[in-house]
Amino acid sequence: MTTEGTDGQPEYEHAIRPLRRRGVQRLARELWGQGRSIWSADLGDRELLVDQAGVTEAPAPAAVAQVLGVEPGTRVCVRGHRYLLERKPVLLATSYLPADLVAGSAITEEDTGPGGIYARLAELGYRPAHFREEIRCRMPSQDEADRLELGAGTPVVHISRTAFAGDGRPVEVNEMVLDSGAYVLEYDFDA
Repeated sequence: MTTEGTDGQPEYEHAIRPLRRRGVQRLARELWGQGRSIWSADLGDRELLVDQAGVTEAPAPAAVAQVLGVEPGTRVCVRGHRYLLERKPVLLATSYLPADLVAGSAITEEDTGPGGIYARLAELGYRPAHFREEIRCRMPSQDEADRLELGAGTPVVHISRTAFAGDGRPVEVNEMVLDSGAYVLEYDFDA
């Protein structure tokens, strides 16, 4: 059920007011290029916290290797995070970047600094120039349901985003699993 919010946008009845994920605006270079987080397009006055974070190097899963154009098992930098909104887990995100491309950079640290990994990729000469997102809804794995603290029968939204440098090289694959009740996906673009 929806009601109209004070901003004229629909509000959905859930335990928390859903995040409005602005798919086009959040990836605009003006945001991360000025040292702002891509999350600032979505949050307004709300705070999104990371309560689980890790950075490691591991062999690329076959599907990730295919998208990155590398052999399966090629070493990648893996950045995993769990995000909380109003103390409720709402998102699991795992980024995969070619290890040889990001070696020794701030991307291999937990805190990448202002503008995040896209600003750091730009500093390395691989500024993201194009993004592709694939979105699907599905039931969560048991691990995803546990980590997102989902009730039985709650689906998730799975977004797979690939960032491409100006020469067309894929430089990041980000696999995101969203609590479907915690998000409204918004895409606003010109015809």
